[in-house]
Amino acid sequence: MQRRLLLLTPLAAALTATGCASLAPSASTTLSPGHWDAFNRAQIEGLVASLGKASPGYSAAKPPYVVFDWDNTSVFLDIEEASLIYQLENLVFGATPAQLEVALRKNIPKKDFLPAYNNAAGKAVNIDLLVPDIVASYTWLYQNYSGLKGSQPLAAVKLNPHYIAFTTKVRYLYEAIGDTFDHDTAYPWVTYLFVGMTEPQVRKLTAETVAWQLKEPVAKVKWTSPAALPGQAGVVSVSWKNGLRLQPEMQELYAVFRNAGFDVWVCSASFVDVIKEISSNPAFGYDNPAERVLAMELERDANGVIQPEYRRGYDQTQGPGKTRNIQRFLVSKYGYGPSFIAGDSEGDQNMMADFADTKKVLIVNRLRDPKTDIGRFSAMAVQNYGKPDTRYLLQGRDDNLGQWVTSQLHTPLGAAQGKALK
Repeated sequence: MQRRLLLLTPLAAALTATGCASLAPSASTTLSPGHWDAFNRAQIEGLVASLGKASPGYSAAKPPYVVFDWDNTSVFLDIEEASLIYQLENLVFGATPAQLEVALRKNIPKKDFLPAYNNAAGKAVNIDLLVPDIVASYTWLYQNYSGLKGSQPLAAVKLNPHYIAFTTKVRYLYEAIGDTFDHDTAYPWVTYLFVGMTEPQVRKLTAETVAWQLKEPVAKVKWTSPAALPGQAGVVSVSWKNGLRLQPEMQELYAVFRNAGFDVWVCSASFVDVIKEISSNPAFGYDNPAERVLAMELERDANGVIQPEYRRGYDQTQGPGKTRNIQRFLVSKYGYGPSFIAGDSEGDQNMMADFADTKKVLIVNRLRDPKTDIGRFSAMAVQNYGKPDTRYLLQGRDDNLGQWVTSQLHTPLGAAQGKALK
């Protein structure tokens, strides 16, 4: 317990410094204006009033419940991706080189990645070219870094080209897999990198990731592997968005639903231990019980050590799998579907549409493809804006600031103006 208490002080400071402290009053059932679109806020407050414990038909024995996606919905950016960067930069791994190789190759086809992932020489890259490079670099790090099986401090091993080669190529592989292969292949892959770790270790990693990210600027970061160590795959580059932020409007919304007698659940495509930590740690302002998380599950041995295998008998918590998990664990428990759902991506579009009991759906606007279901739902939110019977609500965001805006408009990172639809 002492470790957690020591952790809270810098976290609280980071929250204050980034403006991420919770907006939530202790027992309110109404929302502060914050950066809400005013219509969206009024619609959600109307839902709370009509179904919450102050309504005539409310029953504590059969409470309404709500389901939130996590990444890019409850927070700005993706905690799983941020945890991967922290894991790489700080070499927080529990795997031997042999175990890591199994995790890296798990269910990945041998076909070439998309041309966008060709190396600096313009040649195609695939898993068989890349994994030997990653394992060779990790083996050197494993044998030399004091946090693994070596004796050198992190600052020293960072000076070796194997460190840059390893971190870059793993992050590149994550991106290449995600863009080249289907979601069923790509989504679980990053979770396998927790092989050899336990839940407390993953949760500690997550808390440290959040504390670090809150101090980072919102910006695009690019890594390039060293030319001095090309390996079989050659020199590759990868970029991503940095600067995860907690979302004050969502922190407050979680509290408002709970205060009004709703049960609050998270259904995320990130790893379950990661989401349990960030959603339940009181320092992060969401205060949702860890047991109310549906997320990606892996097998564990008798000692709780994570294995590079998806949990048998469980659906992935993405796309249609989110609906199946809600049906299996929540509809079976309550006898009815969620009254409210929040999400941002194609991975959420099934649960947004599949439950007749859902009254309102909040979409955090990320300019989704109009050909997708969530793109169509976003267009419906624009078309029906201002109509009280609308199901879909579109909430704007400015990625340059890492926060919501008081409209439906989304402003991508680097853009000067926002728009409602792609």
